Amino acid sequence: MRRTTRFRQLIDRPEILLLPGAHDALAARLIELAGFEALTAGGYAAHATLLGAPDIGQLGLAEMADHYARLCDATDLPLLADADTGYGTSINAARTVRAYERAGVAALFIEDQVAPKRCGHMDGKRVVPVTEMIAKLKAATDARVDQDLVIMARTDARAIEGLEAAIERAQIYREAGADLIFVEAPLTVDEMARICSEIPAPCMANHVEGGKTPLLPAAQLEDIGYACVAYPVAATYAVAHHLRHLYTALRESGDTASLRGDMTSFAGFHDIVRLPALREMERASDGFARDLMERVAARGPSSSD
Repeated sequence: MRRTTRFRQLIDRPEILLLPGAHDALAARLIELAGFEALTAGGYAAHATLLGAPDIGQLGLAEMADHYARLCDATDLPLLADADTGYGTSINAARTVRAYERAGVAALFIEDQVAPKRCGHMDGKRVVPVTEMIAKLKAATDARVDQDLVIMARTDARAIEGLEAAIERAQIYREAGADLIFVEAPLTVDEMARICSEIPAPCMANHVEGGKTPLLPAAQLEDIGYACVAYPVAATYAVAHHLRHLYTALRESGDTASLRGDMTSFAGFHDIVRLPALREMERASDGFARDLMERVAARGPSSSD
């Protein structure tokens, strides 16, 4: 089954879909090994991993498409990708969809912020006119080759124009062809409930630790009516915390002996990155090559009249 088709099935079922965030290919492998059904990978984590920088729109289309291609190579799970503002006009949005589709993503979202965008839980955001976002969504849905590729529309209008305007925008974006809706940064549980009840589409919740939206258990989000919930920065924050601790301890002690209990083993890490499977493939290929050459040698030199 195509990953796009699987992602549609997952958001259409009654149970909520959990989307842990991956900041790199290793994280994507670990998400799969943990038993999740799908994952996401946002621009916030990508900026941190690729640039060591905040999410204020510094990465471009080519860099992000290449990033997603590596993630999709690392796991068979369906991946929801962050397409920011579509990287320009409706023409750029169409090109973004084609590039992300070639990378192998199962779904992507486009937001209605003014470029350069910023993290949805930062202050100082601005949104484009509704008509501009509608044009991007039309171009995006028309550009996809695989009609099961999920196009999600994100609105950041809650922080600028208020909840009523954000819900109205989301309703219009659904009418424009969005398969999934993401109203960013609601402030209360009541606002979250209104979003799910007043928008006639599957909706995504976004859990940003330290952000503006209440962090609720997945079961409660499901009861509210959300189809899926993303955890886009939890892993990135955890990695930053643990690496800072490791590097500080190493600088102070000059060795890693006290840290070994917090590390994956040499052999265990090789299992994570699938070294045994790759070695087996290597052996099979080498064996095939030897067998073929033995058959060629057994036939003797070829001759022609």
